[in-house]
Amino acid sequence: PEVISGRTHKATVVDLSPWVEYEFRVVASNSVGIGEPSRPSALLKTKAAVPVVAPANVSGGGGSRSELVITWEPVSEELQNGEGFGYIVMLRPLGSTTWTKAVVASVESSKYVYRNESITPLSPFEVKVGVYNNQGEGTLSSISIIYSGEDEPQMAPAGASALSVSAAAVEVSWLPIPWNRHTGRVLGYEVRGW
Repeated sequence: PEVISGRTHKATVVDLSPWVEYEFRVVASNSVGIGEPSRPSALLKTKAAVPVVAPANVSGGGGSRSELVITWEPVSEELQNGEGFGYIVMLRPLGSTTWTKAVVASVESSKYVYRNESITPLSPFEVKVGVYNNQGEGTLSSISIIYSGEDEPQMAPAGASALSVSAAAVEVSWLPIPWNRHTGRVLGYEVRGW
């Protein structure tokens, strides 16, 4: 509260964070100045409340075939608002109307891996991550689009040819494998000789 009348001996402090320990001091003032503060009060913890801050930076991708890897930034302790804090992960294939829900009970968690053999490589999913504690479910993040894991390349490079350039070197060339929606991008090639 702002300055309180000298005849008042009680005040209500508002806009405190839930489930946080506070201590208070009182300072007297007059036209000459401000006096010394009182000794601190005993520590007092505010009551718990439903968490209202959703995890930030929901993203993911990668992982193995038939996996959807979801990551987020954990919510700091002062924003958990109570005991029994955890995360709620909601996901659905892009274009679907049915959400799949998973609960991650660990406070420190920042990752969830959804596994399902029916997931095709590089499938887009809508994902949102929320929070909960013993008081109930809180806020969900906005929707992020995350792609399931890639598969290994299904074809070999074509047009391999070799050209001798010296007594100790051969130049090998080939046609690149085109990008494929089901297997993803080729990160590299391995050249073998015998």
